This record gives sequence, C-alpha cells and structure tokens, in this order.
Amino acid sequence: MIFWITRMMKMKLMNKAYWERRYIEGSDFWNAKGITTPIKEYLNQLTDKHIRILIPGLGHGYELMYLKEQGFTNVVGLDLTDLAARETLEKFPLFPIDEVVLGDFFQHEGQYDLILEHTFFCSLPIALRPKYVAKMKELLAVNGRLVGVLFDCEFDSVDPPFGGSLSEYKKLFCVSDLNIEILEPCYNSIKPRKDREVFIKIVKQQHD
Repeated sequence: MIFWITRMMKMKLMNKAYWERRYIEGSDFWNAKGITTPIKEYLNQLTDKHIRILIPGLGHGYELMYLKEQGFTNVVGLDLTDLAARETLEKFPLFPIDEVVLGDFFQHEGQYDLILEHTFFCSLPIALRPKYVAKMKELLAVNGRLVGVLFDCEFDSVDPPFGGSLSEYKKLFCVSDLNIEILEPCYNSIKPRKDREVFIKIVKQQHD
C-alpha cells in the first residue's frame, strides 16, 4: 500500500499539469517576488561572467533575469512547464529563447560550472532525493558547484514544498566525488524564511 501511495505521489509531482496549476495559484514560498538575498549575494561575488550556469525549476525566472542583467553570458533555465518560460520571455524579451529549456530535470544533459538551487529540491518527492544528488553529480563539471538554499524545517502537508534537516542533508550529499564545502544555517534569508533555511555549496571533485 505504501509503495503505491509513493508511486502515485511521484507521478503527480512529475506531471506538467500539476505544476502549471501550482504556478498559476502562486504561493509565498514559491514566489519570493524577486531574487532572494542568499542567491544574490553569492552571485555578486562571482567575477567570471562566462561560466556555464543551470537553474533547474526556473519558476518565475528571477535568478535567470538577474544573471543576464549582471552580464553572465551562458545561462540555462530549465522547467517542466512552459508557463515559466513564457513569463520569463515576456519579462525579458531579448533573452535568447534557446536558453529557456522545457523538460524533465532527470532527462537533461549538459555540463555546468554552477547549478543554482532555489525551491527545486523541495518540490521533488523525498524518495527522489538520492536520484537528485546523482543527477547533480552528472551535470556538474569537475570543480563545478551546486549552490543555493534548502529548507531546514518540516511542513505539515502532503504536497510540496517538502522540508528536511541539516543532518539529513549531510548524509544525503556525502557521496563520492562531491565535497560539502558549505552546509550551514543561512544567515541572510528573506524574512518569511528566516531561521528555516540552510545554505549549501557542494563541489564536484576530480575522480581518482
């Protein structure tokens, strides 16, 4: 019985129509109305504007638009629903259309120097988290970084976002070829998420 419930949950959360409905409904947790402080401050200290960047779960496109405004030249936004792509292109009509990609994260191919995590991880069924880590390891180039925030709390809901804890994340990301450089409480979260996030920086190492 538990197996079938888990399977049905996975099917629902990987369904395009489900996410289109959630996107239209909106939520304080999903839509921060702009790029959040932890992501913005991290990006502001980057000097190489030509690194390859992936944003899985593009959503409203705030991170993508900020990156382009700051002069980053090689950015890809990935989302399951075309509503996200449509809104991004309407807000930022000069943005290269081939850099907004529709599709399943787990089927995506490429190599990236930086992958930004912001409310994508928490949208996935918890059972898919090990697969998420494996896919991140595949998509990251050597010395590539997975950077962003994860929720450090639990939510009383059968629908996403799904929470977790710092100790859980340490175990999850403790895999070969990935080095946890930063995994700690986030000091500069936006007000609605204060004391409820951890900041992560996971680096892919050279395979021995």
